[in-house]
Amino acid sequence: MEPLSLHFLHEQAGAHFLEVGGREVAADYGDSEAEYRAARASVALHDASYRETLRITGEDRSSFLHGMVTQEVKALPTGAAAYAAMITAKGAMVADARILKREADLLLDVEPGTLAKVKDFLEKYLISEDAELQDVTGEWALLRLLGPRTAEVLGAALGAAFEPLAANASREATLAGAGVLLVGQPAFEKHGVDVLVPRGALEAVWKALVQAGGVHGLKPLGFGALELLRVEAGVPRYGQDMVDTTIPLEANLTQAISYNKGCYIGQEVIARATFRGHMNRKLTGLLLGEVKAAPGTELRKGEKKVGWLTSVVRSPATGQQVALGYVHRDHLEPGTELTLAEGPTVKVAALPFA
Repeated sequence: MEPLSLHFLHEQAGAHFLEVGGREVAADYGDSEAEYRAARASVALHDASYRETLRITGEDRSSFLHGMVTQEVKALPTGAAAYAAMITAKGAMVADARILKREADLLLDVEPGTLAKVKDFLEKYLISEDAELQDVTGEWALLRLLGPRTAEVLGAALGAAFEPLAANASREATLAGAGVLLVGQPAFEKHGVDVLVPRGALEAVWKALVQAGGVHGLKPLGFGALELLRVEAGVPRYGQDMVDTTIPLEANLTQAISYNKGCYIGQEVIARATFRGHMNRKLTGLLLGEVKAAPGTELRKGEKKVGWLTSVVRSPATGQQVALGYVHRDHLEPGTELTLAEGPTVKVAALPFA
């Protein structure tokens, strides 16, 4: 397991640790619900430096990647980010990524444990293009601020008023003496901002944000609380809710797909499914009440298997156990009652939960 660069700081803060994709993450700091409340009501700081970063350089970098992902790349403005999927010729997912277009390169922010697979997939199709792929996880790290007081914390840390960032927009800044990139991150919480930090400056930037956030109620946010926010928002995570047999449309990844960009690997499958107007199954929400169930648990309608659970959390916003899961298209109507393999009844719910 690859340890967190700031392991000792998290340990001092009372963190417990777990492994995700072969990398260490801070699971919690003793009270996941307090961390969750900070992200909802004030501000929370998550160390996402376990995520992996791929850099693409070369004159053909944009046109090459454009033909490899579901999202527009060539027309993406410099300084903008976009969420995309990489899929096989049969339409199954290889991984997802956030693509950040900078003046001299493209950066792909991917889930821990997936960079090697992404790099192999891209290199398979890299023949004559002027493009070079490099693992720069050791050079860059990601910190994530969430909560309505994010702008106040950033303003205090930067020494100037922070103008809110639009979704997927970026802005260069100097924080704790280091050049960082601020990226609008709307997936879990509309005020959120990601801070892309040179790994050598990670400790200084973390401490500066913690100090600036003290008067605003900032708490460090563990992976468990981040998962609560993610599931309540109905956002699937690759490796948990999406695997290498998932078709992006099944996981509701319409925001990752451009229908005007031209050819890319797997486009025909996406086009056929879109023209057909439905997928056989889709990711949806499930209300479990007080029933505790594990990911992978079957969902049934009568004697027929119609789906399975992928993520399960106890949602503070709904006051009950909730889940993400795949359900056959005939049973996606909110309020539809299904049974778990063990017998209890659960209900289909619209996403997001909160």
